[in-house]
Amino acid sequence: MSAVAATTALAASAAAPPLLRVEGLRTWFPIRAGVLRRSVGFVRAVDGVDLAIGAGETLALVGESGCGKTTVGRSILRLIEPREGRILHDGVDLLALSRRALRPHRQKIQVVFQDPAASLDPRLRVRDAVAEGMQAFGIGANEAERTERVAQLLRRVQLDPAQMGRYPHEFSGGQRQRICIARALALEPRLVICDEATSALDVSIQAQILNLLRELQDELGLAYLFITHDLGVVRYLAHRVAVMYLGQIVEEGTSERVFADPAHPYTRGLLAAIPSVDPARRRVVVKVKGDVPSPARPPGGCRFHTRCPEAFERCPREEPALYALRDGASRCFLNERGCS
Repeated sequence: MSAVAATTALAASAAAPPLLRVEGLRTWFPIRAGVLRRSVGFVRAVDGVDLAIGAGETLALVGESGCGKTTVGRSILRLIEPREGRILHDGVDLLALSRRALRPHRQKIQVVFQDPAASLDPRLRVRDAVAEGMQAFGIGANEAERTERVAQLLRRVQLDPAQMGRYPHEFSGGQRQRICIARALALEPRLVICDEATSALDVSIQAQILNLLRELQDELGLAYLFITHDLGVVRYLAHRVAVMYLGQIVEEGTSERVFADPAHPYTRGLLAAIPSVDPARRRVVVKVKGDVPSPARPPGGCRFHTRCPEAFERCPREEPALYALRDGASRCFLNERGCS
């Protein structure tokens, strides 16, 4: 797909209702203590997250380890049950559905996890691992038809179908991740959640997987929620970026705008940490000091103020809203008036 065609397609999808919309999502985990294991508090892993993903779009969800981004992905899939909020897929609130009613939506939202070795059952041959979901959802009239579809999927992810009789341990890490991608594609999803899908791979293999994901998006019109801590990956793959800190989105916008003109001090700190050998691309270093506070006891006011080099007297006292900006939004008092 040409750049002009891709831009036109994204503009059309932006005008349509989003494929997935997350509103006010909260996923808290109880802290239990004592002999009776009573709840004495909560870990606020996800604390009021709003997201929207259009058809054929890649939204990158980025942040440090422990910020809650993986919990967002698992909550969308209802692998973890959220405390409150709405998850709208094609206008239907997934949190209001029974397990039976959720089933057809599960088919259209698939996931690729970080560790392909742990994601694949070592007792299943590749053919069975890829076809498992098809059999569960009644895709394919018979075993022969499903086997032919497995062969097509393996070719699509650039693997030899003749190897479908092998076990996962006989493949490299990059090949296993391609198998996981084929397994996700087997159910013909519209959205794929990639949870750190390249972080366990060597750099050269990462590039190959990213190229494959882009090709599949062009061919199939897939949307991705790409969860990662690697902003270098984000620059290559994402159309939009949501930056997460201590359970909240602190900045959201187009990839182009976020990299060229980051609005939140935390985003500037993350970008300053990206290594670069090109002096023209180096930024004024914004150091993020200290460690991430516990999500069980998040700081009052702005949650980032304890580490922010630009904090002032208002920051510990008040919690900033998500202020609208050009091509996005930022949760920082410095952006209260927005920008043109």
